Amino acid sequence: MTARVGVVTGASRGIGLEISRQLAQSGVNVVLTARDAQRGKKAAATLQRLGLNVLFHPLDVTDPQQIRALADYLSQTHRRCDVLVNNAGILIDQRGAGVLALQMDTLRATLETNFYAPLQISQALVPLMRRHGYGRVVNVSSGLAQLQGMGDGTPAYRASKAALNALTLMLAAATKGSGILVNAMCPGWVRTDMGGVNATRSVEQGAETAVWLATLPDDGPSGGFFRDRTPIAW
Repeated sequence: MTARVGVVTGASRGIGLEISRQLAQSGVNVVLTARDAQRGKKAAATLQRLGLNVLFHPLDVTDPQQIRALADYLSQTHRRCDVLVNNAGILIDQRGAGVLALQMDTLRATLETNFYAPLQISQALVPLMRRHGYGRVVNVSSGLAQLQGMGDGTPAYRASKAALNALTLMLAAATKGSGILVNAMCPGWVRTDMGGVNATRSVEQGAETAVWLATLPDDGPSGGFFRDRTPIAW
């Protein structure tokens, strides 16, 4: 069988890099993408030295031209895309500012990366999955997006990830019966640049559920929200 080809966005460090490592270890040919080409190439080289099949491709997820260039590259070079992990994300809310103090520029910038980008990337790459009747889309979300128990802090981040969860359900409905499974996951509070040094989980733990969803069997779930391989409330 032809090896699966998977794309991971925002993968030069943190959870994205670890997802790339674990995916490659599972036998997926990984296209590691990042906005910063120098960091992305360095990350890919690190995994290549481990004997893993990982290539770098530049991608600013907010640039439609770069999204199209990635889709063209996959179509022409690999002739397929089997896995998409929408991992790239930002948290730029002002510390301590709630929704009543939320600046619209902060909200717009956050939505651009955390919601518009996964939508546009999915629009570009899901058609490649349809060619072979197989695909796995994993949206890296957050428990902060859960409507059940929604709070006031980090409002732009919460709203963007709630929108990403809605996109997950819409994509799952749009691809039902096509062999494409679409799910969202919460990595938990992970020790990354975003999570900070006091976070309770390692990147290995944070990435594990995303990799599980990216390699689901054909009878696996679609349209779900998971943490530690367990469904959680929207």
